[in-house]
Amino acid sequence: MVTQQLERRGIRDQRVLQVMATTPRELFVPGVPTSLAYDDRALPIDAGQTISQPYMVARMTELLQVEPGDRILEIGTGSGYQAAVLARLGAKVTSIERLPDLAEAARERLRELGIEGVDVRVGDGSTGEPEGAPWDGIVVTAGAPSIPDALREQLAVGARLVIPVGPRYQQDLVVVERHGPADWREWSDGAVIFVPLVGEGGWSEPDPREP
Repeated sequence: MVTQQLERRGIRDQRVLQVMATTPRELFVPGVPTSLAYDDRALPIDAGQTISQPYMVARMTELLQVEPGDRILEIGTGSGYQAAVLARLGAKVTSIERLPDLAEAARERLRELGIEGVDVRVGDGSTGEPEGAPWDGIVVTAGAPSIPDALREQLAVGARLVIPVGPRYQQDLVVVERHGPADWREWSDGAVIFVPLVGEGGWSEPDPREP
């Protein structure tokens, strides 16, 4: 996975590569054969959600520029894989998941793996988490129709927000970097496809393909 998918496609952060090489992805995709767990594609998890392809997890993490001790807000826990990668880089992660069953399964999985430093909460992640703001980084693992103002405001000066933005089934991966109290600069890292971000700052209704 690391040599064929990540390095070959331009991931250069050696810390990210090392963590991705040693985090057992197969344990985050229940019901998926181990032989498929490291494929370079999104895979289904419970409740109609997905785990992002390894390259996308690595790229979003690299763009976030995580340093040990950083306080990171993750929107969309899913199976807990992205949170595990961030925590193993030394971040203190607060992860918001709107689906209680997914949140509880992620908590248990992270406990079983001995991965510390992740606080999984149930709620509307599209409005961020004021408790703990400003954050040293925010990563959103679902596509929003636009960048939620709450997430911009909860970002620390000098920090980055990485978020898919665009129509429900096609987005751009947008990086927002805060340079001052009212100074945010943003750019696109390319086209992506994520499940919709549902909530006050996202889509009003779940993906109709969800069960």
